Amino acid sequence: MLELIPDGLTLTEALILFAASFLGSFITAALGVGGGAFLITVMAGIVPPIALVPVHGVVQLGSNASRAFLSRQYLDRPRLFWFVTGAVLAVAGGVWLVGRLDTQLIPLFIALFVLWITWLPMPEIGLGRTRVGLAVGGFITTLASFLVGASGPLVSAWLSKDAHNKWHYTALFSTAMSIQHLLKIIVFGAIGFAFSAWVPVMASMIVLGYLGTKSGLKLLGKLPEARFRLLYRWFLSLLAVRLLITWWLSLSVS
Repeated sequence: MLELIPDGLTLTEALILFAASFLGSFITAALGVGGGAFLITVMAGIVPPIALVPVHGVVQLGSNASRAFLSRQYLDRPRLFWFVTGAVLAVAGGVWLVGRLDTQLIPLFIALFVLWITWLPMPEIGLGRTRVGLAVGGFITTLASFLVGASGPLVSAWLSKDAHNKWHYTALFSTAMSIQHLLKIIVFGAIGFAFSAWVPVMASMIVLGYLGTKSGLKLLGKLPEARFRLLYRWFLSLLAVRLLITWWLSLSVS
């Protein structure tokens, strides 16, 4: 099995990634958002910075696509169209960002972003009702995804408005995130990132993410969300603080 793991990754670390993929998909399916942030925070302590965002994008594409498929009958296609329009327009900016970004800063961005979305309230954007607002949301959140990977909480700030119920929200959110991750993967592939070395790990994470999605959807609307969310916030914060410490220590060594 070791030959299926990329250089620099141990078997134990791969198993941690598999478990995190299952839990991340479970969290998003059961609560509506948050699993992507959890997954990339775990990944940032294991996966090399240069591979972090593209590998996370592939895994999250698999997770969100499965969730989008399982909830497809509830999809609001007109709202999706305008959000994706903005996302497509952001691709050029994404190419510019990726070409100039110091990859060693990515773990720092992720840790700070996770602490922000965990403890500070998301802005009441209120633009999800209009076509222009949806397009602006698609543009801004797609650009953000090139820096921090897990833009789900920002996307939620737009798309959760006027959701008729949790299934409508899940369908719209998951489909929008699937397209956003797909665009990101295309950009990283175009600039030469070698996805091939990570195929076995990504495939395993996608399968476990699908199982996590199915498990989470069975509990959609049934969990004691207030208690679950509080535990989740503290756990995610600990992961983010650990990531900050690890990043700082890596600077001292280099």
